[in-house]
Formats: sequence, C-alpha cells, structure tokens
Amino acid sequence: MKEFLDGFSVLYTLELIGTFVFAISGIRLAAKKEMDLFGAAVIGFVTALGGGTTRDVLLDSHPVAWIENPTYAGLVLIAVPFTYIFRRYLIYMHRTFFIFDTVGIALFTISGMQKALSLGLHPGLAMAMGVVSAVVGGVIRDILCNEIPLIFRKEIYAMACFSGAVAFYFLEASGSPTNLNYLLTVILIVGIRIIAIRKNLTFPKMK
Repeated sequence: MKEFLDGFSVLYTLELIGTFVFAISGIRLAAKKEMDLFGAAVIGFVTALGGGTTRDVLLDSHPVAWIENPTYAGLVLIAVPFTYIFRRYLIYMHRTFFIFDTVGIALFTISGMQKALSLGLHPGLAMAMGVVSAVVGGVIRDILCNEIPLIFRKEIYAMACFSGAVAFYFLEASGSPTNLNYLLTVILIVGIRIIAIRKNLTFPKMK
C-alpha cells in the first residue's frame, strides 16, 4: 500500500509539472499567432487539459479531472503571466522544453492508462486512452491556431506514446515495482522521440 501511495505521489507531482509545461507550449504558439492574453489562456488550457478532458468524456468519468482537482486549471492560469514575464528567456529553452514536453506526454500516457484500467476497460482500449490523454490537447491547440496538427504531419509522437503504453502495461503485469515502471516508460518514450528527431524519422507521407 505504501509503495502504491508513493508511486501515486510521484506521478501526481510530475503530472503537475507536465501540465504547466504543456500550458506554456500552448501559450507560446498563441503568442506566435499574436493572440491576446485571453486567447493565450484558452490555448494554454486546451493544450494542457484537452487530452485529459477528452479521455474522461469518452470514459464517462465525472467530474473530469481538472474540475475534481482545480490545481490543474490553476497551473494554467499561472502559466500565462509566467510565460509573458519570462518570454525572453523561454526563447532560448527549446531543448529544455522538448525534454519536459516529452516527459509530460509519457506521464499523461501512464495516468490515462491507469484511469482507464481502474474503470475496467480492456487493456488495448486503456492504452488508446493513454495516448488520447497525451496527444489530443496538442491536436486541439493546433486546430484552434490554424495549424495542421503536429502528430499528423511531422514527428513520431503518438506512436512513441503507444509504445510506452504497451511497455508500461506489460511491466505492470509482470509485477515490476510501479515507480520503476514509471521510470522505464518515460525513458522509452523520451528515447524514441529523441532518436526520431535526430534521425529525422517520420512515417511515409501520402502522395
């Protein structure tokens, strides 16, 4: 029991960090599109919380996570002035944000899976819900900002999440310690993303 609570605490803390970083990534795109502060807040909100909200709606889980725990929405509100105040410094932190963003999608994949499994979903569908939690917020962000969603055109993104989801499920099924499973899953997803970026790996384009 203690191990479970410790694992939940670690996951929850890192989820909060991921939410904050996701919000900043959305706000930065809103700034690029020259939106006002309200528009930036909306884009930050859907980027950080859109995936979890979509997952909860699909699972018919009420209330949705950010309504049940307003801390998530509060982090988005904090991210708006933070990004505005430190915008000059954030420009030079592309690599840092890439790492945090990738860790964020890994953590949201895990938490989405765990929530789906706790509701009795088939493992395959639970993996899909993990991917939804991780990537749908970015899809909504890009659509609202009149961009073709990143996961549909450029990088191996969703597949990295799905690979991590599969690995996490089998690690859990094998009885491996939960904290170790978190770590290995995050390393796998981050590793796939880094290799894909450095080697310029993409799926074949439709002609």
